[in-house]
Amino acid sequence: MQEISNKLKTAIKDLYDLDFEPEIVQSPENIQADYSSNIAMKLARELHKSPMDIAKEISAKTDAEVSAPGFLNFTMPDDYYNEQINNLDKDFENNISSDRYSGKTVICEFSDPNPFKVLHVGHLYTSIVGDSISRLFEYAGAKVIRANFGGDVGLHVAKTMYILRQKPTEDLSIEDIAKCYVEGTAAYEDSEEAHSEITELNKKIYQINQNDEHGNKLADLYWRGRELSYDYFKDFYAKIGVKFDKFYPESTVAELGLAKVKEELKKGVYEISDGAVIFDGKKFGLHTRVFINKEGVPTYEAKDVGLIFTKWQDYHFDKSVVITGNEQLEYMKVVLKSIEQYAPDLVEKTSHLTHGLVKLPGNEKMSSRKGNFLKAIDVLDMVEGELKSAYDSSDKKVSLAATKYAFLKYKMGGNIIFDPKESVKMTGNSGPYLLYSAVRAKKILSGVENNLKANIATNGELQVSEPRNDGRERSGSREIILTPYEKNLIKKILEYKNVLAESVSEMAPHKVAGYLYELAQEFSRFYENCPVIGSAKEKERIKLVKIYLDTMTHGLNILGIEIPEEM
Repeated sequence: MQEISNKLKTAIKDLYDLDFEPEIVQSPENIQADYSSNIAMKLARELHKSPMDIAKEISAKTDAEVSAPGFLNFTMPDDYYNEQINNLDKDFENNISSDRYSGKTVICEFSDPNPFKVLHVGHLYTSIVGDSISRLFEYAGAKVIRANFGGDVGLHVAKTMYILRQKPTEDLSIEDIAKCYVEGTAAYEDSEEAHSEITELNKKIYQINQNDEHGNKLADLYWRGRELSYDYFKDFYAKIGVKFDKFYPESTVAELGLAKVKEELKKGVYEISDGAVIFDGKKFGLHTRVFINKEGVPTYEAKDVGLIFTKWQDYHFDKSVVITGNEQLEYMKVVLKSIEQYAPDLVEKTSHLTHGLVKLPGNEKMSSRKGNFLKAIDVLDMVEGELKSAYDSSDKKVSLAATKYAFLKYKMGGNIIFDPKESVKMTGNSGPYLLYSAVRAKKILSGVENNLKANIATNGELQVSEPRNDGRERSGSREIILTPYEKNLIKKILEYKNVLAESVSEMAPHKVAGYLYELAQEFSRFYENCPVIGSAKEKERIKLVKIYLDTMTHGLNILGIEIPEEM
């Protein structure tokens, strides 16, 4: 499509002295062409001419066909498609590569669980999406740092420790700690005495952490719980194939955040209100938030200030991506607006992406505060159970692919209804369907390899059969005539680089997922109608199957999905 785009841009520049980026899509089935562009309709208002007149003028310079109400239609010869596939076959990676972020450093922060809590389904979702976005940046040439920010100090820790210190702690598990948080939250909300004690405990824990205090019961229990939490996080991330380069406990950035806020308080960015330090967001159409509380302890807001400056000190990033739930949207607007007053360049480099809730069909809103949330490990167990029930399979790669694809196929932002039964289906828009399609391609190529080995064993030398000549002769070589199924598969494969470019630009893994589903559908139609091994066009079709598998493998890798050998 790049050739068509270049032709159109040149024609528009020559005719109208305009720089215009044309949109090119595959032609509808009722149009006898390969590609179409609506550029004439887009130019009509600016040029004050009818789309049909503009289309005819452009057509004269591009050899395009014109159809009402002003479409430009292009038909590419079979030689063009064969040449494109040959190029991909010679150097697939180089032909789809991107250098958009070459030499750039991108830090992607996601997952962000708090120690002393259990990972829930939201953490699973953001871990999967964040890793895929990181892979998109890596594809585009960036050096990517996967970062994880969590609250190892704060009120949630104090609530947990308030209950935990009253219980036996032999064989302490992360589940025990999570239950203490639920009980501590209830006590904090229901009892004035507990509220006051937890508030005081919060200050003590903050000091324990800052002073690296050990040797007393509270301090030792705190460090034990924190270490248990981080070990639990790392084990789970390994299970889903996500690896973080940097963990930022809140305690490690709190002092810098506190210092920055105090420094900017003197300059009038922040102000004192009822003994606390606040940022008055109302001046900017936002709400007001506390950055240092009355006790002088930095809040989440101040810690986020410290985080952005710590990231900068550590990596001097060109881009920082922060992924959170939608409920953090307004909060982050205030934090970033405050930082914008004294470090606008850091805010300009920062993108905040949000996602909705993940629910099971018919499920109510879940909350870790109430203890009725869906745990991340429960989701994996559900999918594995459904796979076992439906296909008597315990393949971890397939169940993980089912989970990841079920999340990644949706555009980030809205709520997701996650149905474990649907996620494992071998038909329709699912991870197992894509894997099955890829494994089918692997088997075709394996069949070709086995035929060659048999040939060698029988004849004592390598013999590659040439396909029969079912095309026309031209310049002493065969002209390959493509069937509609071959051409449609090639056209879909050739879309991949543009899909990747859009996905990087928009930080949108769902576009890769949607493309791979459409690609698998085209391959299925090709497979059903175009025999490969032993056909007259065996050599060419083997090459097409190989490029299809290369494309599917690359795209699934962007989604963090590995193809199994068998299904």
